[in-house]
Amino acid sequence: MKGMTNTSAVLAHSAAYAEAVQTATRAAAAYYAQGDSALDDDAYDRLVRLIEAYEQEHPDEVLPDSPTGKVAGGAAVGDVPHTAAMLSLDNVFSAEQFATWTASLERRLGRPVERWSVEPKLDGLAVAARYRQGRLVRLITRGDGTAGEDVSHAVGTIVGLPGELTEPATFEVRGEVLMTTEQFEKANAVRTEHGGEPFANPRNGAAGTLRAKDRPYTVEMTFFAYGALPLPGSGELGEGLGEWTHSDILRRVAALGVHTAADTAVPPRTAATVQEVQARVEEIAALRPELPFGIDGIVVKADSAEDQREAGAGSRAPRWAIAYKLPAVEKVTRLIAVEWNVGRTGIIAPRAVLEPVEIDGSTVTYATLHNPADITRRDLRLGDQVMVYKAGDIIPRIEAPVAHLRTGEEQPIAFPEACPQCGSEIDASEQRWRCVRGRNCRVVASIAYAVGRDQLDIEGLGTTRVVQLVDAGLVTDFADLFTLTREQLLTLDRMGETSADNLLAGIDRARTQPLSRVLAALGVRGTGRSMSRRIARHFATMDHLRAADADAVQRVEGIGVEKAPVIVAELAELGPLIAKLVAAGVNMTEPGATPPAEAEEEAAAGPTGPLGGMTVVVTGAMTGPLEKLSRNQMNEVIERAGGKASSSVSKRTSLVVAGENAGSKRAKAEDLGVRIATPDEFAVMVADALPTS
Repeated sequence: MKGMTNTSAVLAHSAAYAEAVQTATRAAAAYYAQGDSALDDDAYDRLVRLIEAYEQEHPDEVLPDSPTGKVAGGAAVGDVPHTAAMLSLDNVFSAEQFATWTASLERRLGRPVERWSVEPKLDGLAVAARYRQGRLVRLITRGDGTAGEDVSHAVGTIVGLPGELTEPATFEVRGEVLMTTEQFEKANAVRTEHGGEPFANPRNGAAGTLRAKDRPYTVEMTFFAYGALPLPGSGELGEGLGEWTHSDILRRVAALGVHTAADTAVPPRTAATVQEVQARVEEIAALRPELPFGIDGIVVKADSAEDQREAGAGSRAPRWAIAYKLPAVEKVTRLIAVEWNVGRTGIIAPRAVLEPVEIDGSTVTYATLHNPADITRRDLRLGDQVMVYKAGDIIPRIEAPVAHLRTGEEQPIAFPEACPQCGSEIDASEQRWRCVRGRNCRVVASIAYAVGRDQLDIEGLGTTRVVQLVDAGLVTDFADLFTLTREQLLTLDRMGETSADNLLAGIDRARTQPLSRVLAALGVRGTGRSMSRRIARHFATMDHLRAADADAVQRVEGIGVEKAPVIVAELAELGPLIAKLVAAGVNMTEPGATPPAEAEEEAAAGPTGPLGGMTVVVTGAMTGPLEKLSRNQMNEVIERAGGKASSSVSKRTSLVVAGENAGSKRAKAEDLGVRIATPDEFAVMVADALPTS
């Protein structure tokens, strides 16, 4: 629809207005029903502003389906009545609009606002959680503001929303359920393992997951509270909720064990003046690219209960709070071309080439396209205007084509008929296409990956040297590296005696790497460094692993019913390569691990090792005995000592190893009372699990 690209655009006539209402209604219905939408928040907000502007000019033409003045655009439904109306927020989009709103509020009050509360506007789904005597008894979506949908089936999958509080309190806490960047990546991995399409973005992922029932898998989400109100029987707490400031309520809720944004890099803060509010808005906006979760604005509220009561509320939104919206991290740009790249395992992956567009502070030229089926499902065409999503450091993804902007000149995307790398046939039997030659299609890439730092870690064997070895016919896979001789190496250009000896020494050291490193070097589809460590710890030896069927492999944490048979089939396919590695004397055991049968006995006896049962986070620069260890090596040490490595600090964290310049993770650990160890202290704790060289 033309005229929707900026805030100064207008709807030219009643037909354009009717189309805009229909588009907005469909988008809201899709988001609130399935957790999916063809419009991002920014596009939806702009569309609603166009509708509002037209209705102000033509009040006699307002359609009953118009989303203006309605909670959730009038699309959400539910049958559980809310304790009190669960309203949406009105929006402002600039410092000038914010100043106008604050002046209007203070005129309504007849005095300056006593104090402002400023907090991030989290990009998820609003819910109400009811606690009785300290136990979470019901979870309800916002719905239409008067009633919502019961999603209590999701209790137990939401971090920050405990099943039991630290005190037997009775009240209702309201907040946002979302997926962090890490949870979004894990959710998509689990979802695709089970044959589902990946979520387009964390917001849709959280909305869809919260409502989903009877899935054969679960994915984790996170809750952040933004308010609370009393329930019948709340007692002293209920009285306090009616009189405390907003910031005091959040502190009280946090003390009971519920997550608030106080535990993040953008905690709620109070401000005395509009100027201080604006400064805090700018601070939060600057931090946005670094946050582990999505925000689409900042919420500004009158902090005192008295100001809130006197300001009151309209039918859709309170008059004492506003959402200061930030520019979207989803933008529309043109799909110029699709490249087909072949990975080290022979997977043929499509990549979108885009007309450059700035998203979240960086220029995006390429975006992920998952597979040919994904292209077909989204009905993508060359020349399409497409919606591109990016959050933090996540690789940009195409969310959907903007179909109503098509001109008729768009062209179908041509799928390759032969492998783009070597010209061989393509195995299209699965969603992800693969060259029939598999790893042999990209021998150099496969070997270069296998010898990398987090795999076999062979120094002096970069891509250029691997190309030499392959071109000379000395290696056809990385197992051949272990049979190289000094004489063979000396035949290569620019390979002197010292370099040859150093390379052979590095290859010899790689022979003793643990099984987890060998698995990572093999590059089994569906696994990476973390999963390779889990598999190795579970099976202890390559023989045990190769003897396992899909049911046995599925017992490894994080491996589902879809991934297990793929791993079994991959290991069978890699059988000849594994046999060559064994013949060359490469280690096929995991230090400190026990075979499955013995491990079950140990598990029954309880956690073992110096870190048994502990979740450990490493942050900052390591020093002393740990100085030369990469993060992957630190994670190996943690798991070898019986612990579980994690990348984020939470109440479930047992220990944080804080090196130099530890930053926000150390601060969060201190706030949560999590034990903190220096690198030297940790090295003593796990001395037996440290690498010997």
